[in-house]
Amino acid sequence: MNKLGMGLLAALALALAACHGSAVRKPGHAAEAARAPASDSGESLAADTEQLTIGGNAFIAPQDWRVHRAAPVVMLTAPEGDSRLALVDVAGADADAAVAAAWAAYPGGARWPLKSASDVPARDGWRQMRLYSYETSANEQRVVLAMALRADAAWTVVIYDMSAATGEKRSAQVKLVLDRLLPKGHSRESFAGRTPHALDAARVDELKRFVEDARRELEVPGVAIGIVQDGQLVFAGGFGVRALGQAAPVDADTLFMIASNTKALTTLMLAKLVAQGRLDWDTPVTRILPQFRLGDADTTRRVLVRHLICACTGLPRQDLEWLFDSDGASPDSVLRTLATMQPTSAFGALFQYSNPMAAAAGYAGGHVEFPGLELGAAYDAAMQSLVFDPLSMHSTTFDYARALRGNHALPHGLDVDGHTVAASMDLNYTVIPARPAGAAWSSVNDMLRYVQMELAQGRLPDGTRYIDAAPLLERRKAQVALGKDAVYGMGLMVDHTWGVPVVHHGGDLLGFHSDMLWLPDANVGAVILTNSDPGVYLRGPFQRRLLEVLFDGEPQAAANVAAAAARQRSELQAERKRLQVPADPTAVAALAGRYHSAALGDLVVRQVDAATWFDFGAWRSEVASRRNDDGSVSFSTISPGNHDFEFIVTTEGGRRGLVLRDAQHEYVFVAQ
Repeated sequence: MNKLGMGLLAALALALAACHGSAVRKPGHAAEAARAPASDSGESLAADTEQLTIGGNAFIAPQDWRVHRAAPVVMLTAPEGDSRLALVDVAGADADAAVAAAWAAYPGGARWPLKSASDVPARDGWRQMRLYSYETSANEQRVVLAMALRADAAWTVVIYDMSAATGEKRSAQVKLVLDRLLPKGHSRESFAGRTPHALDAARVDELKRFVEDARRELEVPGVAIGIVQDGQLVFAGGFGVRALGQAAPVDADTLFMIASNTKALTTLMLAKLVAQGRLDWDTPVTRILPQFRLGDADTTRRVLVRHLICACTGLPRQDLEWLFDSDGASPDSVLRTLATMQPTSAFGALFQYSNPMAAAAGYAGGHVEFPGLELGAAYDAAMQSLVFDPLSMHSTTFDYARALRGNHALPHGLDVDGHTVAASMDLNYTVIPARPAGAAWSSVNDMLRYVQMELAQGRLPDGTRYIDAAPLLERRKAQVALGKDAVYGMGLMVDHTWGVPVVHHGGDLLGFHSDMLWLPDANVGAVILTNSDPGVYLRGPFQRRLLEVLFDGEPQAAANVAAAAARQRSELQAERKRLQVPADPTAVAALAGRYHSAALGDLVVRQVDAATWFDFGAWRSEVASRRNDDGSVSFSTISPGNHDFEFIVTTEGGRRGLVLRDAQHEYVFVAQ
């Protein structure tokens, strides 16, 4: 569910830009790196290794990668051999000149035309930063980016040249490299040891101004936020409207889809069962759900309850089955689909996010609590009785009809020209069969009750104990690394980026993007809910701004929002130039009227006046056509909320076909 509708390139560009500033540097780090062995033999590293670029800037090379040093390039090659990350120290009059010099030093040089370039706010000792993305054809299945960073007169250029599959699988290792890429001698800002300020009216006003300014900058119709400190409500309220064209304002009771924030609520339900002795975190899943199967027998055997929602089993993101073939889908069919999924990395080795596995976690817990009910009904009942009712989360629900009858926000996205418009809800209904992974509706007031309980380590506002601390806190323990300073537990991330632990999780569905976070040491928590796809660019800066206000941190958040908005506009404008809307009539004439995929179901081509639509039953979208540099033709969905699915025209076994890919899978729709 993370970043659906953003597109892979936009998501990776965001991730690369966001990696800087995401680690805490201890004094003496550069000296430690200088003593670390630097491999230039091409042998794989036995462990994560602190190293220096040719110019002496610190970074960490990941385990199992090969490192080759040939001035001015330090080349990091992924174990698959098809992907590289280069750190190139060069001179240049400006960022463009530095990137040109880096490509000249890069083996093979620049093979892809520039798509877009945009500035990134300077920080962490880098005085100037600029991000570049390059045009690749769909059949290359490759992402190419560059980042130019200047410290004093020198430049370090990062070249990201990776296959889509390896890039997704090893994203946490890429983040590891970028987490600690620092100018030599620089020590990062840290809030460790600082006393947080009381969030008085003046400081709350700072946060409110930031949210409203960012909402306007990103053209998000509505945002709700809430903040608690020391067991007291500091602020809960809304900004903007629930839907464009309507006057109803957002408030603290407005329901939004919270998407993957549902996962932490699901693991809370499991923790309650652990506290009651009904199951254990180390119970084999097949003992609870005998029908549970993965495509790999060894992985199936090794999966314990804790592994269902740890993103650590090696199963890659594989969401297209439930996004496209949702008609008639059920919890049982989600479990059956798991039996077709194969791991692409070793158990426990890499962070790989799996929504179907998280769904299985919820259904396992529901089955323990209510074994006589259908899996979905059992999960719903278990969440109501074990989580929502005890925490007084009376508005939180999986019932879409109930949510849409009351005070609720509607989703928004960007049209093909970059304008904010209302988006269809249709695709958001497809998550219902996998709802423990991300289908809950909730409000700021309800989510604050949950966050407050987490801060109180299991106690309710009246002091009664809701859950023992041990099973609650077990969910925060590291299951797999997310770069150097963050880990993923069970539906929760714990990040020491700024020297203080921040426990959080984001949520992303079409038109809804959110975050919940708490600082255990500062006894502060917050929630942010948004109703538009550009809202994804608000939640990280909101977290940063909260820390700035609490600890008098360097002001970065506002600049991050402005840069994200500019980068989004640049990417959209570049992509729009390659799209033909309405779709090219000649390309459309070559399409069949109906296609079928064994995994994803039917695709029907419909004509509505001059527009061409792809209809998948549960949802549909207008498509644009695109002629790629490799000679292929693509059709991309462009309806707000349903956009960025790319279908490549092909001939499969002599029959017309359309190929759809995610980062690690390929699906063929064959003409009928």
